[in-house]
Amino acid sequence: MSEVYLNGKFIGEVEEPIVFVENFKSERRKGKIESNANIRYDDKLKIVEIEAGKGRATRPLIVVKDGMPLLTDKILEQLKKGELTWSDLINQGIIEYLDSAEEENAYVSFSEKDLKTDNTHLEISPYTMFGICTSLVPFCQHSPTPRVNMGSKNQKQGLGFYAANYLVRMDMDTSLLHYPQTPVVKTWMHEVYEDDKHPAGQNIVVAIMSYEGYNMEDAIILNKGSIERGFGRSSYYRPSIAEELRYSGGLIDEICIPDKEVKGYKSEKDYRLLEEDGIVYPEAAVNEEDVIIGKTSPPRFLSSFDEYNLAAAARRESSVAIEHGEKGVIDIVLITENEEGNKLVQVRIRDEKIPEIGDKFTSRHGQKGVVGLIVPQADMPFSASGMTPDLIFSPHGIPSRMTISHLIELIGAKVGSLNGRYIDGTTFHSEQEDHLRKELLTMGFRESGVETMYNGQTGEQYTARIYIGNMYYLKLKQMVSNKLHARARGPIQLLTRQPTEGRGKEGGLRLGEMEKDTFVAHGASLLLKERFDSDKTVIPVCEKCGLIAIYDTHKEKAYCPICGDSDISDIEISYAFKLILDEFKSLCVYPSLKLKNKY
Repeated sequence: MSEVYLNGKFIGEVEEPIVFVENFKSERRKGKIESNANIRYDDKLKIVEIEAGKGRATRPLIVVKDGMPLLTDKILEQLKKGELTWSDLINQGIIEYLDSAEEENAYVSFSEKDLKTDNTHLEISPYTMFGICTSLVPFCQHSPTPRVNMGSKNQKQGLGFYAANYLVRMDMDTSLLHYPQTPVVKTWMHEVYEDDKHPAGQNIVVAIMSYEGYNMEDAIILNKGSIERGFGRSSYYRPSIAEELRYSGGLIDEICIPDKEVKGYKSEKDYRLLEEDGIVYPEAAVNEEDVIIGKTSPPRFLSSFDEYNLAAAARRESSVAIEHGEKGVIDIVLITENEEGNKLVQVRIRDEKIPEIGDKFTSRHGQKGVVGLIVPQADMPFSASGMTPDLIFSPHGIPSRMTISHLIELIGAKVGSLNGRYIDGTTFHSEQEDHLRKELLTMGFRESGVETMYNGQTGEQYTARIYIGNMYYLKLKQMVSNKLHARARGPIQLLTRQPTEGRGKEGGLRLGEMEKDTFVAHGASLLLKERFDSDKTVIPVCEKCGLIAIYDTHKEKAYCPICGDSDISDIEISYAFKLILDEFKSLCVYPSLKLKNKY
């Protein structure tokens, strides 16, 4: 007897579990049982598990009987003519969905030619094991799994033509590549998801070599001429929003140029770009701290008593300004209403991003790198035919990563660009490497992909031959201009008096425990005196009871709230320490400071 569990709950027992499982599968293939119900017999525990829950990951496979797939050529012809649909194949039991548990009892064949009599299922296509982004990696059967996963993840961050209606969208933090191209080396997935309608990269010439040590540790070197011709250029879009909110008592925000009487008025220079309606004009060049939407709000804490006050409480300034570290051009100004019918203003900023040192680029094989140097075209190495690479990739990134697909794409795209055709790089069904090599040989190039190269600065021939070819490269959204951050002095938090956090708030750069150790090890421990006093404060302390004393500014004298006139000393402490002492007091803990003479 074997126990039967449905979605983890015990529902009964069966005498012949294997027969029960087979009957269950045949009934499901006839359509009498839902296709999302999966069954598995665990011969070690002697239990039958049925899973019919929603949201369980399953995958389709072709059913095989006696070594022959049920999906015949005749059925394929009917599919092509439109006489049959995918749903028909499932209802007829030709294709079934298996979950990870039922797959334990299945014997799946990779391809039709490998079918044996004991096979239970056949893969529709071996690359159905991949998702959309992973399917876009060409020749990925030649690379290790982690690199293929990285290639998949990197493509999600690549800049391209993300939406055709980008001009009327108010998306947060988006970038648009100016000259996107569809790759020369494609996979089957590129056709399926219509990559040519929204490409996300550019075809460039890549040489694998070291250059002056500037492409160490995954760094890459770019050709300045390529950048001037448009390689990697993109526009960065960011919207700013302001709305006229309504408050209790009939008060409302007002979008306008703030009056000088307004509490928190900045300066005329900050409001210089605003038009009469208090909104910036399109195509205005803006810099950080410039106001783009002028706005005033009613006073924060307006009590009923203040309403009868003759000197009415001043409105406060609540304009929207460009964040710290941002700049650009006003792209679009949109004036509309929100759900409550109040005025809503959206302003989108556009900023051209030209590749610079620190920007991130990647191939489709998980070989990401940061720009280490931009070299004038005249100084770039060149081949015998006068070809200069757009990008120089370090050879040290290949042996440890074993991304052979990266190397094959260089040859494949070289053949494709010379022959004027697309190369099929679909996983498991790609064009053969030896065929590509032979084709390259017929066009007068070395079949190994190497070429004789010359030093661009001296004109000398390099001793080693350089592996050079075409490749599809992506610019990633991680750009140095969006990350660059420095601060000397600036705003502090109200509670702890420590610097604010984050680039947008002009925050400080935190020096932690480990960073402190590096300074000590470096012999620069005195630097810590400067680094760790961001919230230094001087407080009077009573020497008798050890509590913080009070300083009376009117009498210019300090006294202790408990001992009265006793010896009081000024000491230097961090404000965060003073704060925790106050918090101890609120817990009725007596934090007494024992003072000792320094000398």
